[in-house]
Amino acid sequence: MRRKIPSTTALIAFEASARHQSFTRAADELALTQGAVCRQIASLEAFLGVELFRRSRRGVVLTEAGTAYSRQVAAQLDAVERDTLALMGAQGAMSIELAVVPTFGTQWLLPRLKAFQRLHPEVTVHLTNRTRPFLFADTHFDAAIYFGDAEWSGTEAHFLMHEHLLPVCSPALLGGQPASASRIAELPLLQQTTRPYAWRQWFTAQGMSVARDMTGPRLELFSMLAQAARHEMGVALIPPFLIQRELDEGSLMVALDNPVPHNDRAYYLMVPERKAQSAALTAFRDWLLVEAGAYRQR
Repeated sequence: MRRKIPSTTALIAFEASARHQSFTRAADELALTQGAVCRQIASLEAFLGVELFRRSRRGVVLTEAGTAYSRQVAAQLDAVERDTLALMGAQGAMSIELAVVPTFGTQWLLPRLKAFQRLHPEVTVHLTNRTRPFLFADTHFDAAIYFGDAEWSGTEAHFLMHEHLLPVCSPALLGGQPASASRIAELPLLQQTTRPYAWRQWFTAQGMSVARDMTGPRLELFSMLAQAARHEMGVALIPPFLIQRELDEGSLMVALDNPVPHNDRAYYLMVPERKAQSAALTAFRDWLLVEAGAYRQR
């Protein structure tokens, strides 16, 4: 039975037109005439039986249905392009699609990946940012490095390291000298979106109760926290291994060398059970566990 799917050409013309909110600019991008784009949109609307754009002398505007459809079409075209590039780039080689929490990936994993490539030149590792758990069956990922409690259905969890969050800030904020916990409590506190109780846990470990421990700018990534701290916006709780360069060059300093007490939450490599026997993943897992173990010892 034939699928109820419009032509790819029409979908590509629609996605470009929706993104630019202009048939003319879509035509320029696709190296087509404006008339050709208009015909593709008209054929798509006829196929769907739905008006996607409202036309006027001033140009075109997406309808409500067109707006919703454009998001769905863009996501699907992106997925097709990604899968196509992955297939074209594989050329018979083994590859790993790895989801990784952003700052850990850029600051800890990437500087070490060259060593893995030297050991296993036949394996290519592709990295994509993901900050929260997901269903592996619904994605193209082979494994994930994430921060959490290792409770992820259908996966094997491999412990990498705890975080050891420390309060850090610009040296200018404290005159270059370490501070007491009471002094830190008076400064602006930078909050991390996925660790909303971090400051409360830290102050509790210092034997303090601070009413404003959950107030302050809330940022999603540790890299954002580091930049905000560098620009004297406040004090942030960040694992030192993610900001080693900033600490070495002196743009950030440890305000007080007392970390947040760690719990079961840590960095883990999560491997779906159905992928556990993959030769490429096994090689990567074994290498990563050795690297993480060596880092913990240091």
